[in-house]
Amino acid sequence: MRLTTVAAMELPAGQVHVFDMTVAVSPDPAHPTAASFDQARHAAAGTRPGTWMAVAFVVPPVGRGRLAEAWHRLVQRHGTLRTVLRDDGDGIRVHPVAVTGGRWRHVGDGADDPRAVLRRVFDRACAPFAAPSHRLAVVEHADGTCTAVIGLDHSHTDAWSLLVLVRDMLAALGGAGGAGDLPPVPSFAAHTRALEALPPAPDHVRDRWRGIMDRGDGGMPVFPLSLGDVSEPRDEVVEVIDVLDAAGLGRLEQVAARRGVRLLPLTVSVLTQVNRDMHAGALRAVFPVHSRRGPADDPDRWAGSVGWFITNSVLECDSTDPQACATAVRDAVALGAYPLAPLLRPWGGMPATPGMFALSWLDNRRLPVQVPTEARPRHVSACIRTDGVMAWFVLNDDGMHLRVRCPDTPSAVANVGEWARRVAAGLRAAGSDDAVLVGEDHDLRPVA
Repeated sequence: MRLTTVAAMELPAGQVHVFDMTVAVSPDPAHPTAASFDQARHAAAGTRPGTWMAVAFVVPPVGRGRLAEAWHRLVQRHGTLRTVLRDDGDGIRVHPVAVTGGRWRHVGDGADDPRAVLRRVFDRACAPFAAPSHRLAVVEHADGTCTAVIGLDHSHTDAWSLLVLVRDMLAALGGAGGAGDLPPVPSFAAHTRALEALPPAPDHVRDRWRGIMDRGDGGMPVFPLSLGDVSEPRDEVVEVIDVLDAAGLGRLEQVAARRGVRLLPLTVSVLTQVNRDMHAGALRAVFPVHSRRGPADDPDRWAGSVGWFITNSVLECDSTDPQACATAVRDAVALGAYPLAPLLRPWGGMPATPGMFALSWLDNRRLPVQVPTEARPRHVSACIRTDGVMAWFVLNDDGMHLRVRCPDTPSAVANVGEWARRVAAGLRAAGSDDAVLVGEDHDLRPVA
């Protein structure tokens, strides 16, 4: 079965145990790899709470010894889990490490909310320069059931990778995939080296980036309505809207098919119309796209790897016509096919623009990673401070969900909330019998 839930963690009370793996950094200077553009940008901000991602899932009550053994096998399978980031003075680099041991420790008193306990653990342990920057935890519930939780600093993972870890952990425990079916897979460091070996981006790509940055006065796209005072990061406010159930999503897909586009361009059409209705101008947003496409002779090379296989593009659209929106999506995906470091060098890298607006699209139904339904994988959210707006469109077997995050200011809460409600209403209307909108691109497999 595909992943059916990516939502706020629902975790019953229980005893929390964390497995602390010990590692030793390789002293060989020939092995470090320059960090990817996103890794370096992420780590350069330093150690701070909430830099991690995590996933919780049900595991058999096999005992902590078996869980530690399975985790060791995953670390041996994924070279990314045997790397750490270091600031070597002349840049942030990825160093290989060797696993030297590990032990379980009990955290919390059993009465605390395990979500709060785990957030405290991950805030400390899953930091950019931690060694290692990942942790395995288990929550043992009073009814005898167990929930495993894997947390990693974002520099080592993305949403797709979390599902890979769930799948492989269950396989290592003897579930789907077989206990012995865990051969090594390519690491994210190898992917970074492969990107660096690509030829320079063509002139028309550089020209497009120059136009994007000029339209933003040298900054990244910002949310088009007032956010109030975001001169410094504020506590986050997060709202989740259940936009469509499975039947409604199916109707929306049928409308899209009749118009000759997929769901993402349909959504872009709705977003553009909402901007018009709110007198907010054309749609402009940072648009993360995945970078897992392998070479022509091995297109799935990175499909089973763990790492931050995401690059940022920019989506721009000023038309509500579904075909024009599909073109805008294709252009954004194509723009994200080239390494960002040389492209954004004239602006000192990707500017940290206050009010930055980003749109993320994740269709879990299309991910080539299968997880048993009974594992009930759930995303575990960190709590952060922010000065920008992020909107995630998440599609599961149970429908479409919109999650928005904004700074906790009166203007941001009001304007982002109104924007999100109008988007949800527009998508519901688009899936009605007299719908006129549509969207998505054939090469978006998937956007995360």
